[in-house]
Amino acid sequence: MVSLKDKVVLVAGAATGLGAASARRLADAGARVVVADLDPDGARATASAIGAAGGEAVAAGFDIADETSVGDLVRTTVRTYGGLDAVHVNAGDMGAVSKDTDVVDMDLAVWDRTFAVNLRGHMLVTRYAVPELLARGGGAIVYTSSIAAFTGEAARPAYSATKAGINALARHVASRWGREGIRANAVAPGLILTPAIQEGADPALLESLLSRTRSTRHGRADDIAAMVVHLVSDAGEWINGQVINVDGGTVMR
Repeated sequence: MVSLKDKVVLVAGAATGLGAASARRLADAGARVVVADLDPDGARATASAIGAAGGEAVAAGFDIADETSVGDLVRTTVRTYGGLDAVHVNAGDMGAVSKDTDVVDMDLAVWDRTFAVNLRGHMLVTRYAVPELLARGGGAIVYTSSIAAFTGEAARPAYSATKAGINALARHVASRWGREGIRANAVAPGLILTPAIQEGADPALLESLLSRTRSTRHGRADDIAAMVVHLVSDAGEWINGQVINVDGGTVMR
């Protein structure tokens, strides 16, 4: 089993869904986890569940779109656990995604908000995390991307563009600091049946979406969490600057 014993990992966007699953799995592997989210109650619930399962975690509220908040979060992490070894950046504004129609009809505020959270926010976490990772002799950053960065959709142009930007950000970080011990990769999920997606979903639609994969089932949050743990761990130390699809074979490249 992969061991992250004594590693300090910040999960930015971990109240629910993929981030919460990753936080739990990181803690199961022995990491000390900072569970951060715009929803502080949700972050506390995730951290509490980790503690109840025998892991170590603390919760923190933060706003990824606010530079001061991001800087405070990274400083809090270092102050709490003495350093930082890895970061999983997973935050997103799903409310904006629902209004992300097309470039003709979309309210520009939706475009700006999506970029503020999905791309600028990810850059801000990176900006404040990199010096702390270097202070430990290196470390890992894992971003949550999406297959939407590759597929070309009739809707969600802001979402897709920011995910493509995240992929470029990972390659930049790997190129700039890889020889100083920092690894930066992105995980590109396909459809993941989180509780929020499953609730009220049309079974016929889900079956249709499954038929577009090369898999016997839909994705689960733990599928993404497993890849995050691998990329953070020493087992993934020769993986850098990559975008890894975890999508049941939906996109093959």
